[in-house]
Formats: sequence, structure tokens, C-alpha cells
Amino acid sequence: MSAEKQQVQSVWTRPQRQRREQPALSRDQIVSVALELLDTEGLDALSMRKLGTRLNAGATSMYTYVANKDELFELVVDQVYGEIEVPAADDPADWRAATTRCAHSLRSTFLQHPWIVSVLGEVGVAYLGPNMMRLSDALLGVLEDGGFSLEAADRGVSTVFAYVIGVSTTEAAWLTTVKRSGRAEQDLMESLLPAAEQAVQGHPRLRRLYAAQRDANANGARNDGFEDGLQCVLDGLEARLGRGGGAG
Repeated sequence: MSAEKQQVQSVWTRPQRQRREQPALSRDQIVSVALELLDTEGLDALSMRKLGTRLNAGATSMYTYVANKDELFELVVDQVYGEIEVPAADDPADWRAATTRCAHSLRSTFLQHPWIVSVLGEVGVAYLGPNMMRLSDALLGVLEDGGFSLEAADRGVSTVFAYVIGVSTTEAAWLTTVKRSGRAEQDLMESLLPAAEQAVQGHPRLRRLYAAQRDANANGARNDGFEDGLQCVLDGLEARLGRGGGAG
């Protein structure tokens, strides 16, 4: 193994190639068609060859803008981040409400594009994407204006994002299963309950939880669970701010 350090390869770290003639294709077109393909046919359906066919473009033309599939994912992921509501608070004291709106928008956007949770771990420098940077900077500003130091705001943003992405990953997996089953979410959940209740017989706490949730609305339970967990995260941030933990 060579001791020489290698530069991280990313669409955000390499210079864009320049074309002298008027291009027949643009990076925006490539990203738009890739996003449509992912949303309609799923992650496994995306390939550079299939994308080129959809665009009626050859490989040479494609690779002028996107060097490989990894770069394509970086671009598409940042495109999705551009759909998320950029947080703003008219009053600095409203940092919690603004953060809540942003968190709900993040979750909603990820569930509209459930494939994204499968590629986030492979997009190592997603934070360099322009949409991701705009979103992050805006949420940092909301928390900083609300009384957090910039360092504490950064930790708060990371914590909120980690919570939302974690929950959305589980939800996206479940909703993908629902879609593949061809059944309604409530119907599928109720069909799985007997097996689930049997499986928790030796686990008293889980058994009580399952019994209490037996008649729950599946979609409503997911929404309520997300909101309760988010408020726990924000309670923690607010408590730290009240103890002076927002100052460093």
C-alpha cells in the first residue's frame, strides 16, 4: 500500500471540464433524468448506460459532466437537499419552531425519495454540495440567532440531522416493503401483528408495547413517533442553552 496520500475524489473537488462548442447536454439535465429514474424505478435501475439511453446521449457526452456513478449520486443527493425548506425565524426566540419545520421538511423529502437513505453513507462529501451548504448555514444561523454559540449550533444541527436521517432510514425501508407488497400500509401492518405478538412473548416490555399499539393507525403512529422524538432532541438543546451549554 502506497504511503502517498490520495485526494478524495468528488464532483465537488475536481474542476469542471470546459467545452468550447455549445453543449447538447447539461449537468442539470443529467441530474434531472437520474432523479426521475431513481424515483420511478428505484436504486437498482440506475446505471450510466440506462441514463445515457434516456438522455439519448453517448458515454463521451455524459462523462464530460459526470465522471462516474459516484459523482452522479453526489449531484442527485444535493438536488434532493434543494427541495428541503430552508429554515428561517422572524424572531430569534422562534429557533425551535423553525428547526421543527426544517426537520419535518427533511423527513418528508427523504420519504418522497426513499432510495436516498441507501446512498447517503456512500456520499462522503455531501456537505460540499451547494444545496446542503445553504441548508446547513441557514439552520446554523437560526440556532446562533437563538442564543447558541456557533460551535454549539453546529453540534445541534448535526444532532437534529442525525435524528431525522436515522428515523427516515427506518421509515423508508418500511415504506419500500409496503410498496413492494402491493398492499395498504395499515393492511400490511395488521397482517404482521400476529407474528409480531408471538415473537415478543418472552419479552414482557415489548409485549406490553405491542398490545398497547394493536389498534393504532400505522401512518399516524409513525408521525406521532417522529414528532415526539424530535421534541426530545429539541428539549435537550433547549436545556443545554438554559444551562449555558449553548455558549460553547
